[in-house]
Formats: sequence, C-alpha cells, structure tokens
Amino acid sequence: MTTNPEGPAPGPAPFLRVVRGDPSPEEVAALVAVLTARARAVRAARAARGAAREAPPSGWCDRARLVRRPPAPGPGAWRAAYGPG
Repeated sequence: MTTNPEGPAPGPAPFLRVVRGDPSPEEVAALVAVLTARARAVRAARAARGAAREAPPSGWCDRARLVRRPPAPGPGAWRAAYGPG
C-alpha cells in the first residue's frame, strides 16, 4: 500500500455550499431534498421527451403530407401540376 506524500486525495466536489448565513442541518436537508426532487423531475421529463421523439409522427401532425409531390411525367400529369388542390 502506497501513501500520498501530499496528503489525502481530494474527494468529489460538494453538492451544496453555504456562502452566507448559518442554516440549520434541517434547513440544509430540506434544500437538498427539494433540489434532488427537481433534478429527478427534469431527468424524467427529458427521458419522456426523448421517448416521444422516437415514436413516428401520426398522419395528422406529419408535415410531409402538406408538401405536394412534383408531378410525374405521363398522361394526366398536367392535371397534377395545374389542376385544383
């Protein structure tokens, strides 16, 4: 087992740092609980949004159907190009 001559290795960065005031342990715990719940809600919303993106669009919201296809050459092509609709 080797020892580090500079001292113990630094741990991960603190989750929360108090820069003013003197909060009680209960207040810090409540703040951590709220921030953790918010982070979980954001993560769940992103996961749900990602799952929704993977689903193919329905025919009603597919914008590709709004774009007219170019007329194919052949008999009656002029109707597709110049006709109504």
